[in-house]
Amino acid sequence: MSKVARNPIVILVLGLSFGMAAGLYWFLQAGELLVAHQIATRPVNAVAKEKSKGWDFWTIEIDSLASELKGEKDRLNKLSEQLDLRTARLAAEQQELNTVRADLERMRKEIGDRVFDIGVDENKNLKSLATTYANLTPRAAVAIIRELDDATAVKILSLMKPDSVSPIFEEMSRTPSEGGTLARRVAVLSEKLRLMRAAKPGAT
Repeated sequence: MSKVARNPIVILVLGLSFGMAAGLYWFLQAGELLVAHQIATRPVNAVAKEKSKGWDFWTIEIDSLASELKGEKDRLNKLSEQLDLRTARLAAEQQELNTVRADLERMRKEIGDRVFDIGVDENKNLKSLATTYANLTPRAAVAIIRELDDATAVKILSLMKPDSVSPIFEEMSRTPSEGGTLARRVAVLSEKLRLMRAAKPGAT
């Protein structure tokens, strides 16, 4: 027996057997520690959430996808906030535009009323001038009318009686001018006066 124990081959075989057994034992111990560490470091909430959905596994890809979805959700929330701010700004601008429009309408009404007042005053002045011209001699009336523009002259003549206008036109037709006489202007004023009287309400 002692000879067998002293045999180098036997010693080598026994050494290799003990070494392999020790290595296998060490590998199993290290593997258990590694598995325990991985289980301890796994995200508990993520695993529980996945299990609630019927998943009993967790990978880095799933974690990356969850992070991307969270980032997209944050981006959409920011866009929603920006949209709300823009909507509020547009509403404020619309309100300001409505205020400006109301002010413009009020100013236009005031200007229209003012123009009407001016028109009433102008009508009174024209009637007063018509009465004055009717009391002048035809020559004096012609001297004034020839300095007026056609529109003003027609307004005044339309407020005068026909028997007062006729002597004035007759005097104008005899009054010399650069082109001969004022007969041509008499024709122009007569036509405009006819059209003006025809355009008045109730004219026949």
